[in-house]
Amino acid sequence: MLFNSFEFIFAFLPASLIGFFLIARYAGRNAAVVFLALASMFFYAWWRPIYLLLIVAEVCMNFGLGRALQRQRDRSPWLLRGAIAINLLILGYFKYTLFLAGIVNELAGTDFVLAAIILPLGISFHTFQQIAYLVDVGRGSVPRYRFWDYVLFVTFYPQLIAGPIVHHNEILPQIQGPGFIRFRLDNLCLGASIFAVGLFKKTVIADTLAQVATPAFNAAALGHVSLETGWLGALAYTLQLYFDFSAYSDMAIGLARMFNITLPPNFDAPYKATNIADFWRRWHMTLSRFLRDYLYIPLGGNRRGPARALLYVTITMLLGGLWHGAGWTFVAWGGLHGLYIAGHRLLRQSGLFERILPVAFLRSLIGQAVTLFLVVIAWVFFRATDFAAASAMLTGIFSGGADPVEVVFGVDRPWALVIAAGLLALVAPNVIDLFAPWHPVLEVGRPNPRRLLFRLARLQWKPGVAWGLIAGVWLSLGLLAILGWQSEFLYFQF
Repeated sequence: MLFNSFEFIFAFLPASLIGFFLIARYAGRNAAVVFLALASMFFYAWWRPIYLLLIVAEVCMNFGLGRALQRQRDRSPWLLRGAIAINLLILGYFKYTLFLAGIVNELAGTDFVLAAIILPLGISFHTFQQIAYLVDVGRGSVPRYRFWDYVLFVTFYPQLIAGPIVHHNEILPQIQGPGFIRFRLDNLCLGASIFAVGLFKKTVIADTLAQVATPAFNAAALGHVSLETGWLGALAYTLQLYFDFSAYSDMAIGLARMFNITLPPNFDAPYKATNIADFWRRWHMTLSRFLRDYLYIPLGGNRRGPARALLYVTITMLLGGLWHGAGWTFVAWGGLHGLYIAGHRLLRQSGLFERILPVAFLRSLIGQAVTLFLVVIAWVFFRATDFAAASAMLTGIFSGGADPVEVVFGVDRPWALVIAAGLLALVAPNVIDLFAPWHPVLEVGRPNPRRLLFRLARLQWKPGVAWGLIAGVWLSLGLLAILGWQSEFLYFQF
């Protein structure tokens, strides 16, 4: 069931909200938690019911393993390692079996074919979520949670399919808190407003950009593309992915807030980043946090010298790329970002950039332009079906291919669309700018002058008729766009 579907917006969402608060009022907290967990399972089963058995089995298994780890007095690491290995094996079977079979065929010169394996929705997200829980239990830093609270933590439908990747110590205390089951009109209005922003970004902006990006990359898969098509396709996909995935995160944050749950932010205007490290502090923030806390730091982090730190960050990004998808193009994407970050660290340590450009404003401006260019190039590998398609697209970007494939875009003025979307991504306020005063968890990072300007211009959300009308326009435009075009969120395939 898609968030951008009529059956979700007009049937499932109101039914789950009304049912939750009515049961909480008349049957109590525990019954309401069970109801919401079961409703979340129904939501998950809507696409392919058989995979409900998988996620239920995983939840029960990990809860049991967590309890076993808590009962350990000697804190032996073997049970924890085994628990993590089981989760990774399940993820690996569904996500990487066909990829590994292809590698074996290439190396051994064989041609055996395996039956298609359909990737369960959200398995990459809830697997990481539960691994983080098990690791923290192994460290002795997790209280004993009740079973149905843990079930709801994993299956909570706003964030189940594509994140944000939530941490148990962020969500479970809220589920256990006294305010969870109390209906609050301000949270309902705030959540609905954030959801409306996300719906507009997905259906009006991202899905329209897809009509430029998809034909361009399809042409690259067939042969050469022209200079114009290369840049149009790469820029359109860069913006499509941002508006698509940030839209899902906004909608998840808004839906959760309707249930009195505050999810962590996942995007903070990443294309405004002035260097690649800043980009990863702003893009898919919960994944960056997980990779840092549960991969980079355990590998050694910065503790073993600068040379090892560069190696560890490259390994972390390579594995982060592989987490996104089973393919060499994803490995290349992760490897590029690993090299970008390593190069940025070396440049920062040398102080060369500051000496060449002592003026901070120029340094930030050039840094933002270079970072955005590097990110766009890396997205080509992320989107391309294989290296041949990526090579064709990059050839088009840098020089224009010979005898390019003719491309018919789904919009009349593709450059106007890309420029308008780019200005929105670079200049317009995002969810953090608009909703931070009413959503304190969204206020992340250091004070930012652009947010001060938005405050002075009174561009931030507050209850009232004016913002009700604005949110209503966003919601209406988003619903109208569904009539003409409806698609899954891009991160569903990862």
